[in-house]
Amino acid sequence: MSQETLLNQLNERSREVFRRVVESYLDTGEPVGSRTLTRTLSEKVSAATIRNVMQDLEFMGLLDSPHTSAGRMPSQQGLRLFVDGMMEVDQVAPQDRAAIDQTLGNDDPETGVLLDRVSTALSSITRGASLVLMPKHEAPIRHIEFVSLGPDRALVVLVFADGHVENRIFTPPPGQTPSSMREAGNFLNAMAEGKTLAELRGHLAQQITTRRRELDVLAAELVESGIALWGPEAMDPRLIVRGRSNLLDSEIADLDRVRVLFDDLERKRDIVDFLDLTERGEGVRIFIGSENKLFSLSGSALVVSPYMNADRKIVGAVGVIGPTRLNYGRIVPIVDYTAQLVGRVLSGRKG
Repeated sequence: MSQETLLNQLNERSREVFRRVVESYLDTGEPVGSRTLTRTLSEKVSAATIRNVMQDLEFMGLLDSPHTSAGRMPSQQGLRLFVDGMMEVDQVAPQDRAAIDQTLGNDDPETGVLLDRVSTALSSITRGASLVLMPKHEAPIRHIEFVSLGPDRALVVLVFADGHVENRIFTPPPGQTPSSMREAGNFLNAMAEGKTLAELRGHLAQQITTRRRELDVLAAELVESGIALWGPEAMDPRLIVRGRSNLLDSEIADLDRVRVLFDDLERKRDIVDFLDLTERGEGVRIFIGSENKLFSLSGSALVVSPYMNADRKIVGAVGVIGPTRLNYGRIVPIVDYTAQLVGRVLSGRKG
């Protein structure tokens, strides 16, 4: 059943009861009982009437009745319906706006330092864990070199035309030797100069389709996997995570769930892949519970928004992780404002 259909099935009384239950849960984290609601509803009705309404909402899948408690709390489906169809989004509070603006300072730090400041401020303001995905480096490539580190580990050195250098650890295809890696480097260098990684990847992907047998096996493998993916133990420098300790004070549930979430946050490569999905659309996106496969076991929520460069191209993302009972009405505009601010600042920079 679609959310629009669900909303249409709710009469005025059901909507108010549902909204009050959700708002109370987001505020306290506790189930809400019918007697509590009788003191807050605009319409004076009996507790028995409210219980009947809550039972109907539970039957529709919008409320849950945890344990043996007489109270109700919103289900994941209910939170989704509230966020998409009933939530009132606040304005960014002046003190929150000032705290984000102050991350710019009076100096002109490099992009990494700036985004680290932004991530720290975002975590402090929201009392959650913040994620900031830095822009990909899109300068043309000057040179590529592969270095064998062992039977299942290798290093690729990427030298860009603007002088930027990146070292990436990856797992090469089986059977590769130092000699074959040098040949693969020569093969890629012959056509890489003047092209960005994205352009090189597109060019070689086309070549793989038409001349697969003629292409070096290692070069083809590297291109198809994104040109030397980070190894599972490597820390992706594109991702900044701050404020994980805040999650210990939140209502995510027990320590085991927090521990699972911490383990997820350590898998930075997976998070980068997930946040890259923000390139598919503009605006703030909210993932609640199992909607976010990456953090589904920890019962958390993710609010994330992409930011753009001067060409209106999405180049990164900022987000906040917290319990499913986040104050979405407050967090959403903060994340949105932060993303817009980062985009404006980076649009005025060359790189």
